[in-house]
Amino acid sequence: MSDGKQARRYFVSGIVQGVGFRYFTQHAGERLKISGYVRNLADGRVEVFAIGTAQQLKELRAVLERGPRFSSVSEVLEETASRDPQYESGFVITHGD
Repeated sequence: MSDGKQARRYFVSGIVQGVGFRYFTQHAGERLKISGYVRNLADGRVEVFAIGTAQQLKELRAVLERGPRFSSVSEVLEETASRDPQYESGFVITHGD
């Protein structure tokens, strides 16, 4: 896996559910050519798992910090993650556990 890609997990807090955040994030992931997923969490946050280059992930984080029109992002926590082959082929909306 020496293609320069890395995986990150983002936890987005604020008014981020019920405002189109997952669709907004999926569109951004596709536009940036990142693979991974976005899902709502039971605690009201949104989780984003993304695989891309450092530059792609930096751009994605900027998009997450801004959020869609009716959202209000208060915090984006970022952590490194292991690449998951299951999510290497596109960016999808999935559902929490």
